[in-house]
Amino acid sequence: MWCVWRDTERATSLNKHLVQLFEAHPVLEVCAGDIEGAYEVLRHCFAAEGKVLVCGNGGSAADAEHWAGELLKGFGARRPLTGEERTGLNRKLGNHLQGALPMIPLTGFLSYRTAFANDGDQELVFAQLVWALGRPGDVLAALSASSDSNVCLAAEASRARQMKVVALTGLGGGKLDSLADVCIRVPARDTYLVQEYHLAIYHRLTLMLEEEFFG
Repeated sequence: MWCVWRDTERATSLNKHLVQLFEAHPVLEVCAGDIEGAYEVLRHCFAAEGKVLVCGNGGSAADAEHWAGELLKGFGARRPLTGEERTGLNRKLGNHLQGALPMIPLTGFLSYRTAFANDGDQELVFAQLVWALGRPGDVLAALSASSDSNVCLAAEASRARQMKVVALTGLGGGKLDSLADVCIRVPARDTYLVQEYHLAIYHRLTLMLEEEFFG
């Protein structure tokens, strides 16, 4: 259980949001190093004014949309614009727009997805979007309970685009593990448990990033 390191130096070095995560989900302690690694990849990307593309299937598609929604606006705290950012905006926009971290869910694009499925190879639907939208220095966040879906092809396209890949998978990591720069392998095989742990993890990552960039 997580308390084995609670009184050690390791505990004091963990971000408070990770401490809270492990209090709520002690089994996720084994993922601590990979979660911190994922945070660093995402932080570096956003600090360099890059963007994150995120994808998944089924419940993981909903998680991709969910995670993007938390980064594109305030989540745990307000993100008011700075005085410099308000330059050129009217009062309504200046007062109500929020700071954002650019994450694009590849699960949208309805017209593209239906056309590509009809005219091309359905397996490449995410890979094509990575190729179209990704640039060196960007990141692909790939969510998969099975770890061997079409997100692997998106990861391969990302590497060819000189992008980093952060993966959230189930136990073992599957093929996706070998394609990722950082792979958070949650200790579960049942899809519903994998997805529950993924949600808890990306919520904490969002809080950490929000604190880093917006105080």
